[in-house]
Amino acid sequence: MKTLKQLLASRTRPLAVVTPRDTVFHALTVMAQHDVGALLVLEGEQLVGIFSERDYARKIILQGKSSKETLVREIMSDRVAYVTPGTTMDECMALMTEKRFRHLPVLSEDGSVTGMISIGDLVKETISDQKFLIDQLERYIAG
Repeated sequence: MKTLKQLLASRTRPLAVVTPRDTVFHALTVMAQHDVGALLVLEGEQLVGIFSERDYARKIILQGKSSKETLVREIMSDRVAYVTPGTTMDECMALMTEKRFRHLPVLSEDGSVTGMISIGDLVKETISDQKFLIDQLERYIAG
């Protein structure tokens, strides 16, 4: 089973991040630009939270707040679960399923952010792995 380090190694796009001082409107703009459902919230190099579509829906829309006036720090999730590059895809999926997360930051041993993994990333990789296995089995049978 692949580790997150192997999965993240093939990525070329930059991380989508905001600061706690950014407005929610700015965060939504960044999410749209990067076509992602969650952002890392960094204070310098330090991970201080995660901002997701779920945070927006539950803490802005349902509470009648303004995204142009509300700061990310007011609604971000500041107790962030994370995984390390050595975490396997299976372990990551189990954690996401148990805790009902769709996004998890990946932190190195020194606490620096190395990436973000989504449930979609894991599903896509699982499908790719299964397709490879099926192809190998078909070749073996036909062989």
